[in-house]
Amino acid sequence: MVVSVSGEVAPAIADVLGTDGVFRDPMWRVTVELSGLERELLGTWWVRRLGFVAHAGAASMAATQSYTRLEHSLGLLALTAHFAPGDAVARAAALLHDVGHLPLSHTFEGVAGLDHHRIGARRVGDLAGLLAAHGVDADEVVAVDEGRRPSVLRGGPGALKLDHLESLVRSGRAHGRTRQAPPETLAQLEVVEGAVSTGPETGEYLAELVAGEARWLSSTVNAVPCGVVRHLAALLLADASPERRDEIAAMTDDEFWALLLTDPATARATRALRRSPAWPVREAGPGDDQEGILFTVRRRYLDMPLVDGRPLPATHPAFAELPPLPWSCRILPPPESGLALPR
Repeated sequence: MVVSVSGEVAPAIADVLGTDGVFRDPMWRVTVELSGLERELLGTWWVRRLGFVAHAGAASMAATQSYTRLEHSLGLLALTAHFAPGDAVARAAALLHDVGHLPLSHTFEGVAGLDHHRIGARRVGDLAGLLAAHGVDADEVVAVDEGRRPSVLRGGPGALKLDHLESLVRSGRAHGRTRQAPPETLAQLEVVEGAVSTGPETGEYLAELVAGEARWLSSTVNAVPCGVVRHLAALLLADASPERRDEIAAMTDDEFWALLLTDPATARATRALRRSPAWPVREAGPGDDQEGILFTVRRRYLDMPLVDGRPLPATHPAFAELPPLPWSCRILPPPESGLALPR
């Protein structure tokens, strides 16, 4: 028998199937009594598929951030159930908010017009019958996700929301940036009109996590895998039919990697990247037209928690270390990749 510090018997396993009617989030230490709808949603392919999509995208090959979109979505369900246990629509939206993600998450978002928000709305529509059978309207779920229906999931502009809080803490823990156990952080939080609110000390701590996540996005460890795979995805999608684009958008990570490894246009470079993603990189300035695969970060998630009713200003010293946007670099493919140096 394993006994927790509270004296309770600790669960033997945290599963993502809801087989015993509960989900126990191992990071937040929140136990969710699953509704009938949530149990059924966990058995649908659009939700199951998220267990085969890395939250960090292609960068998961080069970092310790290896958890999936399903782990994050279940974490968001746990937070939603913690703050709004009776809001069935928001709970469904938390579980379904990422179902539109492409394989490898954001890695080739926008290529060939692929948009995970539009795709996600269609996939929620695919589940309309299941949702309706439990008294939940699919359009209302989409409205919650888009912020058109008030809930604990969306606040005002510039304010930290639960989705990003979940990502910040889970990513921070994976990278070793956290200084506090997630349940201790959770105990210091409230949600006010959809925005995460806390005191000054926890607010500063969350600001550190916001800044740390922004630094990670502009690191070469993130840039090389994501930039190269984005480039390879563009090669595959350039002349693809709409039907083929939909097929690729619905793939899991392993299916997409298999495609990259077998298509003649991408196979050699994909093998080289997987064997060693430490490709040479140099920063690129405005108007840069030199050779190499261009990778650009155009936006950051800098929404801040509320302290005394207002978003905390980004004055923490960690923000001073962030490079100005847009931040770009050029990735230089090694000879074994077989890639020409694009301009």
